[in-house]
Amino acid sequence: MFAVEMTAGHYAKSQALQADALDFLGDALTYGISLAVIGASTRARTNAALAKGASLLLMGLWVFGSTIYRVFYVGVPEAEIMGVVGFLALLTNLASVLLLVRYKDGDANVRSVWLCSRNDAIGNVAVMFAALGVWGTATGWPDLIVASIMASLFLSSAFQIARQALAERRDTGNRHHDRSLMS
Repeated sequence: MFAVEMTAGHYAKSQALQADALDFLGDALTYGISLAVIGASTRARTNAALAKGASLLLMGLWVFGSTIYRVFYVGVPEAEIMGVVGFLALLTNLASVLLLVRYKDGDANVRSVWLCSRNDAIGNVAVMFAALGVWGTATGWPDLIVASIMASLFLSSAFQIARQALAERRDTGNRHHDRSLMS
């Protein structure tokens, strides 16, 4: 779905659709990392969660930066393409969310997978609203506003994941320290 959304976003000149595509790419990487550390030590899992948080941070910063650029070079995106591709992406993400909802309160590694899928579904709906706004106003501003909101969501998730991973790492270190004192 990443390639479909990124290509459609480029063709439609939609910053929100491209931001949503990046979210799909981030999810693919997140799922791969999460599968790789299943059953690994807490430290390995927290390191994986921190890496995923860092990737979300970079995505959020890129989307904000490119959106600011587009403010000065505003064009009117193709609302129809945005709406259709946003809807197809939503169907894809709803399937993922339904599979992952039971893991939303797990450790930082598992929670990051849930957050990424949830963010994608929210992003898809936002892209469809942006498409409606672009169509209704005949301006690019709804697209840029939604892209900014998506960047904020990436950044918020990055900090949530990092905070939880660091807390889990600290708790693991404290338990290890307590065990060594008891020996």
